[in-house]
Amino acid sequence: MKRSIFGLPLIVTLACVAGAAAPPGSAASVTPSGADRAPAAPGAAGAPDVPGTQQKPRLVVLITIDQFRADYLTRYGSQLQGGLARLARGGMHFTDAHHDHAITETAPGHATLLSGRFPRSTGIMMNSIGVDDESAPLVAGGYGPGASPARFQGTTLVDWMTAAERRTRTLSVSMKDRGAILPIGRAKSEVYWYSIDGRFLTSSYYRKDLPKWVTAFNERQMVAGFAGKSWSLLLPDSAYVERDSVPIEMGGRGFLFPHRLTDDVIDAGANIRITPFMDDMVLAFALHGVTSLQLGAGNHTDLLALSLSATDVIGHNFGPDSREMHDQVLRVDRAIGTFLDSLYRLRDSSSITVVLTSDHGVGTIPELAPASVVPPPRRVSLAPVVPALRARLRELKVDSFAVETDLNIVLANRRAFRKSADLDNVITFLLDRIRQVPGVARVDRFQALMADTVTDVIARRWAHQFPAASNVEAVITLDPLSTWGGNIASHGSPYAYDSHVPLIIAGAGVTPGVQRQFVRTVDIAPTLARLLGVTPGERLDGRPLPIGR
Repeated sequence: MKRSIFGLPLIVTLACVAGAAAPPGSAASVTPSGADRAPAAPGAAGAPDVPGTQQKPRLVVLITIDQFRADYLTRYGSQLQGGLARLARGGMHFTDAHHDHAITETAPGHATLLSGRFPRSTGIMMNSIGVDDESAPLVAGGYGPGASPARFQGTTLVDWMTAAERRTRTLSVSMKDRGAILPIGRAKSEVYWYSIDGRFLTSSYYRKDLPKWVTAFNERQMVAGFAGKSWSLLLPDSAYVERDSVPIEMGGRGFLFPHRLTDDVIDAGANIRITPFMDDMVLAFALHGVTSLQLGAGNHTDLLALSLSATDVIGHNFGPDSREMHDQVLRVDRAIGTFLDSLYRLRDSSSITVVLTSDHGVGTIPELAPASVVPPPRRVSLAPVVPALRARLRELKVDSFAVETDLNIVLANRRAFRKSADLDNVITFLLDRIRQVPGVARVDRFQALMADTVTDVIARRWAHQFPAASNVEAVITLDPLSTWGGNIASHGSPYAYDSHVPLIIAGAGVTPGVQRQFVRTVDIAPTLARLLGVTPGERLDGRPLPIGR
């Protein structure tokens, strides 16, 4: 897999052309809930206008809950009484918001939020084409790979804000490196993520060492306070309809409440990531950063980006229909509420605009899918077709790795083939065999697929994923709820359970209400740009949403 993504002949074409934004896609959607209506193109007739007379905030806060499905807000709505409930009541709630691309993963999703552009234009088209960068190691001896936004192309809201006001300050924080890095693009701002030794660190891309305020927070050794602590149910047992005894969760290990962290601080530093306590640490660090950097205290607008990752780790291990996920949603609701209370004690709430969203959803664990799901979901592997592919390439006296599969894409090094007919022959041979793999819904030649993005939502989302002039020869879409294996529960499909995410904008310049039309995560950046009166650095795929009077 490494070779297909990072090997020079295969990835050069895929990555180097991504900066040229293609026209926004339009028309049909994967759900019948209004997504079949095409969003108006930026600047087109019918695009909603956001008046320029709104109050300009002093602080914009982007809260991204990793792997948070939109339906969690309604599924557990009667039990929500913290930040999620407050934002839904007091903000503009877009109930049909989607990531309008096909590979709904963390890296591509985060990269859309403040760039206003699809993965084909940001260069962040998959997790594996994300932020890993050996040339930018962690500072202060942290655990984990080096990371930077080197593959990100273009600009984000941070760049537009800074161009308009040099005093603008930005802080971005997450458990994950990609969750902290990608919302703000290539900007060399204050960007920090979690190291399993219990500290928040950054990489040499941003600075040579940690500032004193970060070191001061790390010296609190907050993770030590969680060592030996148990994650127990927030509400009485009767408040949960889900069974606790579901052995497929956690691979059959430790799937019953309560979930106790080890007394060993080092082990707790790693294991805390699968508990709600991880979000508590990220939010505490963010508040410390707000006071240390004086975000929102001036007469200009600053930006705070938060990505809360515990929901994602819990979701992958327990699934979206588990008692653990139910409790996590309740806890992240309370945690965000406590965070907002603390933030509003530091800064006037009327000077803050908050955006709540997610980077993707998640599908039901395949083995737990209802019997009504037809065909039955499967864990899919292309391993059985690879030997025949290698043999076919050797017959043609071509490098046996000149064509590769990487989960749902087929890549080719076209220069390895003396005749284009030989490449076409190999691709046709491979795709015919992939179509026979149980769990595969459709296989499309990428160039042919882009001919129909008006009536075919799957085609539209694939067209938004990769630039036209890439070395992606074909794309593979699985049956609904089928996965590529690995995680207990997973995401990454163009279907609604993965694409549909919450989108709430609340606070300064926003009129509370509910909007039920189909919108996209690429609409967030142009909406905020209009609110702040800043100019995007390039053409965007998104358009401003109606949020004010």
